[in-house]
Amino acid sequence: MELSDLNSSLTDPLFASVTFLNEVAQRYPDAVSFAAGRPCEDQFGRDDLDRYLRRYREYLATVRGYDERQVIRTLHQYGRTKGIVHELVARYLATDEGIEVDPEAIVVTVGAQEAMYLVLRTLCRDERDVALAVSPTYMGFTGAARLAGMPVLPVASGESGVDFEDLLARVAAARRRGSRPRCLYLVPDFSNPAGVSVDIPSRRRLVELAGQENLLLLEDNPYGLFTDGDERPPTLKALDRGQRVVYLGSFAKTVLPGARVGFAVADQPVTVEGRRTGYLADELAKIKSMVTVNTPPLGQAVVAGRLLENDFSLSRANAEVTAVYRRNRALLLDGLQDRFGGSSAVRWNAPAGGFFVVLSLPFPADEELLAHSAREHRVLWTPMRHFYDGADGEGTHQLRLSCSALTPEEIATGLDRLAKLVAERLSPAAP
Repeated sequence: MELSDLNSSLTDPLFASVTFLNEVAQRYPDAVSFAAGRPCEDQFGRDDLDRYLRRYREYLATVRGYDERQVIRTLHQYGRTKGIVHELVARYLATDEGIEVDPEAIVVTVGAQEAMYLVLRTLCRDERDVALAVSPTYMGFTGAARLAGMPVLPVASGESGVDFEDLLARVAAARRRGSRPRCLYLVPDFSNPAGVSVDIPSRRRLVELAGQENLLLLEDNPYGLFTDGDERPPTLKALDRGQRVVYLGSFAKTVLPGARVGFAVADQPVTVEGRRTGYLADELAKIKSMVTVNTPPLGQAVVAGRLLENDFSLSRANAEVTAVYRRNRALLLDGLQDRFGGSSAVRWNAPAGGFFVVLSLPFPADEELLAHSAREHRVLWTPMRHFYDGADGEGTHQLRLSCSALTPEEIATGLDRLAKLVAERLSPAAP
């Protein structure tokens, strides 16, 4: 079978790059990995799953009034396409995010990745439709867009998290070419990969501009809880009064990645010849029914049990692990200062939350260097160029460091190894 006869995205360099990154990590399991943005495993307990499932079963019996047969059917059978825990997700959003939404406007998905694909596939009517994304962009969104057949136009982040001049220019240029810009994807809080956050005035302006330009904002928020401060800025969805924001959520970082549960809040009204027929969420569900049929009830039950156990506050449930992330990020930033503070050639940013820090270097940080780093220095990281569209060579001299899943000792060891790699490359005898 000829590869050229298969889906064109399979020959996309992005897909090959992701495969390479996974293979490097598997080939060098003893390396200290700053590559994966995985949650800290200290938060996982041996008895957690049993306890969460038991808590949700109790809820079904005592609050929903289900008999034993109905409880068994709910957990063992195929479930509702839009999800069985949508009402509990809505209570969590009201408790932690200040988002008041009809539970029927929520689709519970197989991770946030499916939510992205469903939204893009729904918005892509024909070849004229395009998405925009604040650059650098999470690779999963770019990949989902390519599978959905929707080109992604990069928008500069600027100093405030979004360069509005560039955004408006990109939208205008696309329309002049006959394209239809449908949405703007961004991670407003401690973005993956750059750790950048959008300031509050820019959040308000984004929501206003979305209405003026007839765009949907696709707000992805996996890291918003993990901040250094006591106060969190409002989400775009909490500021949304005109249904311009589709909120993409994930319980991978806040509950359990193995549950593979995410969601989309899509409360935009859909009409047929001027008559309202439902929410955009209902249209997402139509596509979901042909892709994954439904999200596994057991994963949803685990999430529901944790929500119930913590009175719907994942902020409170994650207080301990948030402190771990805060400690690890401080150790990483202090360690970079200790090792590279005297060098004008090495720079890095200092996010106030999230999992990621970006290091800028005077030499290319590509796959070849990563393979050498893994083999000779036993330290892994992620080349930043994969998060750009590649047109201007952006990110070529940058790498992403994640410290979320490491111990203090691993952070110190990994930075020592990284420092040796940098010193090697800065040596006059370097290749």
